[in-house]
Amino acid sequence: MPSSARVIVEGVLPRQMVNYIWSANYDKALPITHNDFELSAILPAVFYMFRFGQRRGPGNFLKTFASGGGTIQKQRSEATVSKVGNTLASSPCFTGFNDSVKKAILGDLLLCFCLENIRHDLGRDKQIQRVAPAHYMASWVDLPLKSAHLRFAPEMMVAMLANQKGETVTPEASSKRTWFAVAAESPEDNLLLKAFSQGMDRSRLVANLVGDHFLENDESVGLDQLLMVRLAQQLESAPQKLRGESTISNQRPIAEQASRNFSDDIRRFIRAYAEVIPRQTFLDLLEACVATGMTNILTSVVNVLLKWSETGNIIERQQQQPADILVDCSNGLDSQLRGLAERSMDDLMRRIEKIPVILMILRLLDHAATNNKKIDKSAIQFHPYATEWLELLGDILYERHSEASKISLRMEVYGEDLATALRDDYPDAADLLQNEQGQRNPVWRLARALTPLMGTNARRNTIGMVDSTLNIEKPNGLARKRNTTRGSHSTRNRRQMRQARSIVFTDPVLDYLVHLHLLPAGNKPNVRPISLREFLTQIRERYGFHVDEAPPGMSVSNDLLRENRTILERRLRDLGLLVGVNDAEAMKRLQPRFNPIRRD
Repeated sequence: MPSSARVIVEGVLPRQMVNYIWSANYDKALPITHNDFELSAILPAVFYMFRFGQRRGPGNFLKTFASGGGTIQKQRSEATVSKVGNTLASSPCFTGFNDSVKKAILGDLLLCFCLENIRHDLGRDKQIQRVAPAHYMASWVDLPLKSAHLRFAPEMMVAMLANQKGETVTPEASSKRTWFAVAAESPEDNLLLKAFSQGMDRSRLVANLVGDHFLENDESVGLDQLLMVRLAQQLESAPQKLRGESTISNQRPIAEQASRNFSDDIRRFIRAYAEVIPRQTFLDLLEACVATGMTNILTSVVNVLLKWSETGNIIERQQQQPADILVDCSNGLDSQLRGLAERSMDDLMRRIEKIPVILMILRLLDHAATNNKKIDKSAIQFHPYATEWLELLGDILYERHSEASKISLRMEVYGEDLATALRDDYPDAADLLQNEQGQRNPVWRLARALTPLMGTNARRNTIGMVDSTLNIEKPNGLARKRNTTRGSHSTRNRRQMRQARSIVFTDPVLDYLVHLHLLPAGNKPNVRPISLREFLTQIRERYGFHVDEAPPGMSVSNDLLRENRTILERRLRDLGLLVGVNDAEAMKRLQPRFNPIRRD
């Protein structure tokens, strides 16, 4: 039986080095763990971090809704929607829920508005996995049980919105003018908390875990919000701050332009529409906003890293662009458009599959440069953007730095020794390490050999991260996937099965994009006139979404592009977002379903 790849590698490379590089992540490029996460569960964690300025630790959910005995897994399986509903029904805040039918109704309401079962299962006897952002008080519910299960996506979002300097996100003085204040004295100082804090005492927030006060006589609170408040009150306090690593990193994605666009889009959308769009609709559109922004960041990071691998330089912020992707406006109903959109997405996925090797190169060079005493790191800024550091690593990779030859020689020695150790059990990796004709740079050879040695889980986890960012297969998501096969029907087998993905515009995504782009630049009130042609140009340039133009390098007939645009026009009209008195392009203009709030 072959020895474990990591055991062999640890026998050759320094253990400290292996511990650092044996990962799929590199937070200086993209501060998200490469694994799947639930995008809809991000906001409650963001509420908590904005409220307390710390990462969330353990709370009272299992203590309140489980028996308290047995293993953690046993307690989690006991804390079902039925158990939560029964506990709430016996509290003084609920009257009339004393029989099984009414308790079942209460449980269904919880499952509809507040809680979500594991694997999105239905039923009131399943394990609860997540809490929905129905109200700010969702931050009191410690679901998922470990904040790390959200793969640091909330931390990245808080860092981008808070827009601070320094290594960590810290509480801010109330006198500082900012849209997303951290640990502020009032929810009024934070747009996101204000949008979800109906019924809360906004005059002042006491800086402790029980300082949130609900105004019982406030009539503006909807049923879904009230249910979340009662659920949180049953827990008696907010969760503890995470022990050990409670600080919020201020590391942001290397794609600086996409990061700024994300912050700008959320700020403008919340400020204009939080008080005018019905609560459940607003939440759907906000999650579409987060999915759009996260996808824009991910594809922009891919472009930046691919260019870095070719030149060793980071693209200037003004020139950074997301990936160009064809959108299937028919949502998969037109087989030709679906096939083209899947082909476009396949091209992106092939480019994403190159990223793990590039990240391995970055980790190898990062470890070498960090432990090189002759490289002056004192003046280099790592936060909020590690652009300068990655430029340094690029100089080492392409031997433009004075220490590059020494680091390259060390990598050469590591590669030779590792090839000898891997020859019997992993001959393919050994061949990659010794193939100087295929790649002369020893860092590239080492990265290409080490990446597959980490196993198929690394690739699967990266794909899971991509799907989570797209909020795939969700009513307010950006993409769909289906199982398909390659080859002829007679040769079909399991090895030929694959998942085809395509970017689509669900109704909430269309609703969000139109309402966002109707807003004027800056913080001006009201809406601006915008034609359909201008709208398509803006989403193509800002997010890489192609509707009536083929992405670069892809051949699409003009007839299909016109059909794609016609379908989009029809859907916009059906949603009440497009008006035009005739077929002239100049007369086709977008209009909002909800007029933004007017401000002084």
